[in-house]
Amino acid sequence: MSGPGGWWCTGPSWAGTEPGLGWYSPGRGERRRSALPVGKALAFALTGERRCLGVRRGARWTSCPYAAVIDAGVARDQCADCARLDRSRSVAADTMADDPRTYGVYLAYFGPGLLKVGITAAERGAARLVEQGAITYAWLGHGPLMAARRAEALLGSALDVRDRFGKAEKRAARAALPPVPERAAALAGLHEAARGLAGWPEALEPAAFAWTDHTEVFGLERIPGAGVGECTGPAAGDEIVGDVVAGVGADLYVRGVVAPGEGAAEVFAVDTRLLAGWVLQGATGGVTTAVVRAPKGGAEDEQGSLF
Repeated sequence: MSGPGGWWCTGPSWAGTEPGLGWYSPGRGERRRSALPVGKALAFALTGERRCLGVRRGARWTSCPYAAVIDAGVARDQCADCARLDRSRSVAADTMADDPRTYGVYLAYFGPGLLKVGITAAERGAARLVEQGAITYAWLGHGPLMAARRAEALLGSALDVRDRFGKAEKRAARAALPPVPERAAALAGLHEAARGLAGWPEALEPAAFAWTDHTEVFGLERIPGAGVGECTGPAAGDEIVGDVVAGVGADLYVRGVVAPGEGAAEVFAVDTRLLAGWVLQGATGGVTTAVVRAPKGGAEDEQGSLF
């Protein structure tokens, strides 16, 4: 999966309803994308060192001036200096209040009790919801950035609705999802409660309740309800080998043989954000040598990175 001049993996890359991996060649200044449809055979090895990917703003990509080596076990693909520069003009960091675009406020369902409020540029449509792995979602309203921010803060303070969940929480919830009508009902109740709040921003145009479910987009029915492992912090020299089972947000579910097992097939989740910054080459073996942690329950699960 590397090419002339060196192709660095940039992590998860969704195109509509299809998961994939993004690539960038610093020498060429080019980007590419590899689609990862269901059944796609994976066989790659992590080589060299995991490097900072620099700063991306729109179509412009500025390479890290330090070619900094970054921690293999964290989802962020930037060094501290590039992260600071990135956040100096960022909607997420509230340092871009003059953004003239229209924003949408959404309600996202990740599982029982996991209801989130968030905002995204209206021009992106539902892309942000797919990237986060939202199982079901509904729009609450559309308007200027600061009005959207005020609505988000209002739900947080008045209804105690969170604006983020950990990776482990999301994964655990996927193993025991209620039927679609129950998910939609949970969103409908929150939508009604939100619209009834005093202090609704006047500049935010409310949206009538309508929900969308991502069961088919993510292939949730193909993910085992139990026994799913986790590929943790792949390191240099590790190989990941198997077939794509499903993709949910940044998580790619893979079925393959895990060394040093007995040859039995295993399904494990790979956080593709952990691949960002590596140069990936073809695997030389037929098994996954990266550490795959057996499923744990409840409080033993790690918090994971938030997004």
